[in-house]
Formats: sequence, structure tokens, C-alpha cells
Amino acid sequence: MAANEPALGTPLPAFPSTTLDPARPQPLYGDAPGETETWEEWDPTEESVRPVRGRHRVAKQRGGGLARSSTVLGVGVIAAVGAGGMASAQSKPPVSISLPDSLSASLPDLGSLPGVGELVPHHAPDSLTSGAAQADQKIAAAPLTMTGLSTGEAERGATDAGEALRARILQQAAQQKAGAAAEAKAAAQQAAAQKAAREAAAQQDAARAKAAAEKKAQEEAAEKKAEEERLAKLAASYSLPVGSNTLTSTFGEAGSMWSSGHHTGLDFAAPTGTPLKAIHSGTIVSAGWAGAYGYRTVVKLDDGSELWYCHQSSIAVSAGQRVATGEVVGRVGATGNVTGPHLHLEVHTPSGTGIDPMTWLQSKGLAP
Repeated sequence: MAANEPALGTPLPAFPSTTLDPARPQPLYGDAPGETETWEEWDPTEESVRPVRGRHRVAKQRGGGLARSSTVLGVGVIAAVGAGGMASAQSKPPVSISLPDSLSASLPDLGSLPGVGELVPHHAPDSLTSGAAQADQKIAAAPLTMTGLSTGEAERGATDAGEALRARILQQAAQQKAGAAAEAKAAAQQAAAQKAAREAAAQQDAARAKAAAEKKAQEEAAEKKAEEERLAKLAASYSLPVGSNTLTSTFGEAGSMWSSGHHTGLDFAAPTGTPLKAIHSGTIVSAGWAGAYGYRTVVKLDDGSELWYCHQSSIAVSAGQRVATGEVVGRVGATGNVTGPHLHLEVHTPSGTGIDPMTWLQSKGLAP
């Protein structure tokens, strides 16, 4: 163990009074007491233990008690050097202390002592003395301010436990701040991604709605075109009954001139003798006098509908005759219940119901 001088005020251990006998070997320092020696049991108290810097406390000896191990004695000597100083005993030769086997067996394992175990190499029991000496040298050489430093901090050159703790706190704070910033950045990126996804979905919905509207418009335009083409074909197969005409009365008009109380057809005013044409191909059902209708010709179409030509001045066809579109069936007149020459045209469905001739003609592509 390094022989360091104790600090001022530190009581030295009391050695027992011994009568030396040259004929018998004398016990060394630290051996069991002899026949004439007396030791006082060591009982540590708060007064006998002085706190030192670091994580360890070193007890002071009282009376004639001795330290139970060279390591504990060495730590006490180091602590006595001073709180701010550095003990160094590397320049002094170590002092070996022999212990009897009975006392050595009762000593604690150096590796289990706090702050010392990591400095003591693990050797066999027979090298306990040399291992303890090496540990004492390492403890003596290390400054007290390095107590509490980790191995990595010591390797990086740290020498002060307070500064190392401060550095660790700052490092932890920086890591927490970086973690919070990373979380905030990740949250912002996630929010931006969600916003972009919503905007993309809205754009897709708008594009789909626009495409649907365009498709619908195209379909409507196609339907309109198809209807126009159909009406054009129908107009080629249908013809107005009077080429030059003026409409004087429409379907459904009320008045006392009609026995039913309302007009049942569509009137085309034209000079007497104006040719009347077959609106569409069909078969003549009847041709002759019909009372208030005057001379009337009835043409039945292939779908079962009937066209009535009334108030004619003359008839050009007979019953059972087949006529084509545009063929003359009679001439404009003023026969029957009339006020002047005109064609009274009626349209009846296959069931016999009278309908508006204007609507029917328009459905065939004709515009009176």
C-alpha cells in the first residue's frame, strides 16, 4: 500500500503495547494480537466518518483499532489529502502488509467494494496482496473529481464529474429537443400528405364530375342528333296536307259553333279547289258525305291511326284504295257546318280517341 502522510487533524491509530521478546517472532502490523496485546472493537459513527468528494466515505479509526483491509486504509489516506487536491503516491514504493490466514479469510472481496471493484483485477486468492496493492495505486493516482465518471467519459478526457453530468444533461436535452423537432416535422409532413391526398381526391372527384357532365352532354347531343335524323326521315315519308295554308283554329278551342262545345281538329284555310294530299301512305276507309263534316275522306295508316279530311269540295279517291304520301285525295271546299273554305283535319288513335293534330304532325317532323 502507498505510504501517504495523513492530513492534519486526522487521529492516528493506536498501536497496542507489546513486550518484545527476541526469542519469539513478533506479529507484524495488522496481525492478530498476541498474549499481551489488547484491541478495541471498531464501531463507526457519524462523528467517526468524514464525507469526502465522490461516492465513497472513509471511516476514521478509534483507539487501538486497525483498518480491516489495506484497501480501506488506502482510501482513507487519499481522502485525508484534501477535497480539492489530487493524491499521488506513484513515486513512493508500496508497503506490503501480511495478514494471517484466519484474518484474510474473513475479509470481504475487493471486487465487491463500491468504486474499488472495477480497479482490482480478478486473480486467485494467493495474489490478493499484490492485487490490493495495484488497486491502491490506481485509487491514489486518480483525482477525486473523477468520481462518478463513466469509462467512456474518462477515455474522452473528462476529469470532472460535475462537468460530465452537465454535459450529459445538455446532451439529453438536445436529444429530446431533436426528438420533438423530428416528431413535429413528421406530424407536419403527415398533415401535408393528408392535405395533398384530400386535394387530389377533390380534383379526381371534380374531374369525374366534369367527365360525367361532358359524357351526358355528348349523349344528349347524340340523342338530339338522332331525333333530328329520325324526324328528317319521317319528314321525307310524311307531307303536309296543304302546301300553302293559314291556320285559323286549333285543337281544343271552346265555342258555340261546334256541337261538342270545343274544336276537335286543326283548320287550314285555303282557296276552294286547293289539292289535298295524303299525309302518309295508307288505305282509304271511307270517302263521301258525313253531315256536319261535309264531304269527308278517311285514310287509315299502317299503325291503325286515322286521318279525317273534312269540308272538301270534291273527293278524288274511293273506299279500299291504297294511297301513297303526297297523293291527292280531294280538294279544299266549304261543305257542311263551315263559315268559309278550309280543310278541317282530325287525327284519331287506333282506339278511336281524337288527339291534337298539331302535336301529331310535329312528331312526324312536320311544322304546320
